[in-house]
Amino acid sequence: MSAVNEVADKAIARPSGLAEEVYRRIRADIMSLRLPPDTRVSVDSLARELGVSQTPIREALSMLEANGLVSKRHFAGYATSPRMDRAQLDELFEFRLLIEPHAARKAAESMKGADMAILASGEGATSHDAFADMDTQFHKLIAQGAGNHLIADSLARLHIHVHIFRSCFRSEIAEEAVHEHDDIIAAIRAHDGATAEAAMRSHIERSYARLRDFIRD
Repeated sequence: MSAVNEVADKAIARPSGLAEEVYRRIRADIMSLRLPPDTRVSVDSLARELGVSQTPIREALSMLEANGLVSKRHFAGYATSPRMDRAQLDELFEFRLLIEPHAARKAAESMKGADMAILASGEGATSHDAFADMDTQFHKLIAQGAGNHLIADSLARLHIHVHIFRSCFRSEIAEEAVHEHDDIIAAIRAHDGATAEAAMRSHIERSYARLRDFIRD
């Protein structure tokens, strides 16, 4: 396949939400490490690859910057954010332990049947990227079910960085996490707040344990 045809195959159609589509494409490249952490992002190269002007590229990069996935450097343009260090990982999981068990308890006490029905553990995901998206949505739905959209939005942004960190070291689906999700779902569907809270705390502690050995102090 020629270089021209390869670029044409990657080109994006021009929907009304072009910047959002470009955002999703760049985000997917960051999540899959096609754009590794701490790597310069060329607006010109992306415009050529995706077959769009620089305007939606810059709009998408601004959206990614708001989520902490890229940063704009003085005189150097955009770059993907560096991978978290040990201190940042510790802080992120400390925050999760403070917030998510409480959210799981509230979700078990107040989440409606229709919302419960769309909770998915991640079982059946065929790639790390697919599991990452399902896992992020899983935790966001629980926070929404607790009635706190601020927490839900904050967790969605944080989970992106967890999955980027994980994908740097292990690409397989974490079967342990799927089983832990199942325990949380069962407690929420049973309206058992105490068990849901305990299951979420255990899940976060185990998630941290699965990651902490991959990073040096």
